[in-house]
Amino acid sequence: MRIGMTMDYSGDFIESVRAVRDFETAGVEIAFVPEAYSFDAVSRLGYLAARTERLEIASGILPVFTRTPSLLAMTAAGLDDLSGGRFTLGLGASGPQVIEGFHGVPYDAPLGRTREVVEICRQVWRGEPVVHPGPKYPLPLPAEQGTGLGKPLKLLNKPVRSRIPITLAAIGPKNVELTAELAEGWLPVFFHPGKAAEVWGAALTAGLARRDAALGTLDITVTAPLALGDDVEHLLDRARPQLALYIGGMGARNKNFYARLAGRYGYEREAVRIQDLYLSGKKQEAEAAVPEGLLRAISLVGTKEQIAGQLDAFAAAGVTTLCVKPLAGTHRERVHAVERLRGMLD
Repeated sequence: MRIGMTMDYSGDFIESVRAVRDFETAGVEIAFVPEAYSFDAVSRLGYLAARTERLEIASGILPVFTRTPSLLAMTAAGLDDLSGGRFTLGLGASGPQVIEGFHGVPYDAPLGRTREVVEICRQVWRGEPVVHPGPKYPLPLPAEQGTGLGKPLKLLNKPVRSRIPITLAAIGPKNVELTAELAEGWLPVFFHPGKAAEVWGAALTAGLARRDAALGTLDITVTAPLALGDDVEHLLDRARPQLALYIGGMGARNKNFYARLAGRYGYEREAVRIQDLYLSGKKQEAEAAVPEGLLRAISLVGTKEQIAGQLDAFAAAGVTTLCVKPLAGTHRERVHAVERLRGMLD
């Protein structure tokens, strides 16, 4: 099981890159750069590629709605070239509040668009003239939709790799099924290892049944707060704000994918309460309403023995990459936590 990290888009990114070098030495093998409605991830990934030598880098995630499939392919090929073949293209559908509210693009057919984006990207990377029948991304654009002058083109540069890994962020059953079928990796959110088979097992089985063997084993990347020690229980509360944000405020009341996931985990009443509080502006109360059972299930917080048991649970659920967020107060303590975790995994 490898260790990853997600870079913080709200802080000093240049300083974060300096810090990530220490984490790389401690055992971190891949760093994800997020893109919500913050600074773009691509420029930061280029900077990260230039400041690291061995660390794998990944977008976590680029929304499929905000760039054309060919531009996503060009961007991935460029970042893979700059990094010497260290890039993973993380993609996701995001949600209607961001896509329609911030980008002004209709949030339609996320499944169909994702499938077509993946197909077109791989066609571009193979160096083929891009011809795709659509329906969302017909290439070249049919005459009745444009000037009729479009023609099949291929990437001018030769990519470092003809198959750049793709990781899809997915939590809905159909999205997870599509991911298991098409992608090299899967990035779920607040992954509950004890509920994974119940919530996602059928979707994963259906997708894997159609999976091309050339894709290899599905890389399952989960994010988890990390604090290892005999007196770290209080640090568990630091994971509350993000869970409250996602369950309570990341989407409309009737269109919140994360609240639905909490419900599928068995926390339906708690999810409704968190939404009620968060959408009423009572964020601290929403954080306090996050169930402790959910916090513990998705976290690596506790004694060495407790974390060993949690690592076994993640492994049994098929997790291959742990994207950790160390909760210690100082940089040195955070690095040490990663070192200790690496030692437990070796």
